[in-house]
Amino acid sequence: MIVMDDGKANALSLEMLSALNQALDRAASDGAVVVLTGRQGIFSGGFDLKVLGAGGPDAAVMLEQGFLLALRLLEHPAPVIIACNGHAVAMGIFLLLSGDYRIGVNGPFRLVANEVAIGLTMPQTAIEICRQRLAPSHFNRAVILAENYAPAAAVEAGFLDRVVDGPDLFETARTVATELAQLDRAAHAATKSRARESSMAAIRKGLEIDQKFFGSLKAVPAGDE
Repeated sequence: MIVMDDGKANALSLEMLSALNQALDRAASDGAVVVLTGRQGIFSGGFDLKVLGAGGPDAAVMLEQGFLLALRLLEHPAPVIIACNGHAVAMGIFLLLSGDYRIGVNGPFRLVANEVAIGLTMPQTAIEICRQRLAPSHFNRAVILAENYAPAAAVEAGFLDRVVDGPDLFETARTVATELAQLDRAAHAATKSRARESSMAAIRKGLEIDQKFFGSLKAVPAGDE
């Protein structure tokens, strides 16, 4: 199990992204099913806003590495389970959407791609990640209107596959992981690749578009966030 826990909002900083990639390296080496989770009450609040607000090379690298991590999860040869402990916001929601099986918890939590609500144009990469998992009837609401989803509604929308009570999250994730570990690994990897071929091409094309923007990021003046 890979656990994100910075004691706060599980910001996807450069340090967090590096640690996640190292954990995925070990999982790939071991041929292990991946269970990715956060801390109680929150899966991830998205990118580190201090780095993002400062602009420059660190912000550009952080954005690029975040979306490359989502790509890595989507292409991981073993099943990837997301155990979403609570809130999932912005890049946190895009990682959630990159899992093969996603379990959320009941509670007053929000799952949202909030870019438009806070004055940001949604990156093309993020749009394509959302497109490949969200129900068509919810895609515009989630991406263009930045709608907040409670866990139960998030199942219908396509953010989650199921919702359980908080105390049952890890046991449910372990049960699902045990079941998925029985899949023929070669068949799983090959079928995942086939099923996602067109989506992955669109996501990679989106990243090419976004990288041009990432490289021109400027600092956000105080008070503009």
